[in-house]
Amino acid sequence: MEAVWNERPLRRRFEQPSRGICLSTSTCPEVFLERKVKVLMLVRRCPWHFIQLHQLWRPRQIHTRDAEAIHDKRWPGWQVVIGIEVHAQIKSRRKLFSESFTSRPGETPNTTVSAFDSAFPGTLPTLNPKCVELAVRTALALNSKVHYRSAFDRKHYFYSDLPAGYQITQRYSPLASSGYVKLSKGDVSVGIQQIQLEQDTAKSTFDGLRRTSLVDLNRAGSGLMEIVSEPHMRSPEEAADYVRTLQAVLRCVGSSDGNMEQGSFRCDVNVSVNKHGQPHGTRCEIKNLNSVKFMMVAITSEVFRHIELLESGHSVPQDTRGFDENRAETFRLRSKADSPDYRYMPDPNIPPLLLSEEYIETIRKTMPDLPDATRARLLKLGLSERDTDVLMAVDSGREVGFDGELGKGAVTYFDSLAQQRDPKVVVNWMTHELIGQLTARKETFSDNPVSVEQLGELIDLVQAGKITGTSGKSLLKHIIANRSSLAPSVLARELSLEAVSEDDNASTRAWCVEAIEALPEEAEAVRQGNPRVLNKLVGKVMQLSRGRADAKNARVVLEDVLRR
Repeated sequence: MEAVWNERPLRRRFEQPSRGICLSTSTCPEVFLERKVKVLMLVRRCPWHFIQLHQLWRPRQIHTRDAEAIHDKRWPGWQVVIGIEVHAQIKSRRKLFSESFTSRPGETPNTTVSAFDSAFPGTLPTLNPKCVELAVRTALALNSKVHYRSAFDRKHYFYSDLPAGYQITQRYSPLASSGYVKLSKGDVSVGIQQIQLEQDTAKSTFDGLRRTSLVDLNRAGSGLMEIVSEPHMRSPEEAADYVRTLQAVLRCVGSSDGNMEQGSFRCDVNVSVNKHGQPHGTRCEIKNLNSVKFMMVAITSEVFRHIELLESGHSVPQDTRGFDENRAETFRLRSKADSPDYRYMPDPNIPPLLLSEEYIETIRKTMPDLPDATRARLLKLGLSERDTDVLMAVDSGREVGFDGELGKGAVTYFDSLAQQRDPKVVVNWMTHELIGQLTARKETFSDNPVSVEQLGELIDLVQAGKITGTSGKSLLKHIIANRSSLAPSVLARELSLEAVSEDDNASTRAWCVEAIEALPEEAEAVRQGNPRVLNKLVGKVMQLSRGRADAKNARVVLEDVLRR
């Protein structure tokens, strides 16, 4: 009876593709018809075994670095092999299979949960098309092949944070596969094995006082993308670069905010070591790492543990491990032999997901610029590597809106400012003054109160000589501190920060005489032939004038006064 029951949904998938969930702008392509007869023969014999074998037959990207000897002074003679499974929460307003709103941090427990999320009998799933769209965006950004047909499976295991006793996922027929991402440092690409949609679980918290576990169902049913990499990384630093690059890509396309601290971007890292030229060693999985820094420490600790075992003549057991942040070492959770049999089966309540080529191409054409393209564009404008890195780093922390709404970050702000202005001047004001003053106040760019119009007018005033650069900095500081919405020209008049005209030498001369009287020793040193001390006198003039005097003109007047 079990074999017959398992066979029916599989046969329905292959024999009746038109009855699946179709996301298309016109008509859905007929999928798998050419191999229909051969597929059905295999399915009738052993349906689930066929799909498992299909995963092995699927073509994989060949990683040329396997043939290279990657030497690391920390573990001479050994090669480290790392693969990462990332679970990124999709930034959609509603959950993957229900109408409940996706919960936010700090919400009251068990308030954003529907009957389906809590596994009430008789409730049925309804796929959220926005989650599919954002997952396709991610797949295209990661250079993956989006499959016209994918299907949902049930992954069975019993735990308190899984109300239904199974998780809906796409283990054997994923949304996309065979992609890659290029790391920011070095000529290194990491292969993407597959990208799949799945449900998130609830959140369980242990109460030590009452010695009970509390379950919050707010997160249950939220949409996740599981992004599985190939084992192409060879150091903790490459793993960190991969995670940061992946975070930047997801934020760029608006599919996830990539926040590791809040749990919306979780990493499971697989680590193994082997001697150069030998097959890969036994891998161990480190679960639920929520920080790039801790991930690097965990990988390093695990590598040394493997090497110590192998050099002492022992074998490495294939374990699933956790990470103790206080002791900076991993600990055993369970062995792979003790791991549960997940008993995957096709979900009978969810038909196959069918995507048309037109649907995929529509998403491709509306994709925002990816980080690599943005970097190249900024460099082409004449920005330095340093300024580009600062802008990109600040931009990567921009807020990601729901359902693919792209937040306006530092790059968008720069693009608006640079219209009809010198990009180099604009980036200097942004990176050195605006971002610098926000950082000094311990604020992020998302807290920036200065509008594009305000900073643009301020730059124009400085460039036109109507206010000095020093006055411009003071004016910017005033706007940030007071959250003023007034135009810089108005504030400059109110605060008496307008520059002294070149014809008004009387005011400049008065400030110079006052500066010489305030600093007699420095004035005498200049008279004795030490021109370097003149800079201190110029600084005093700028202080007395509150930045209104022109520094070059002040220097000329000072030299004239000191000669007399």
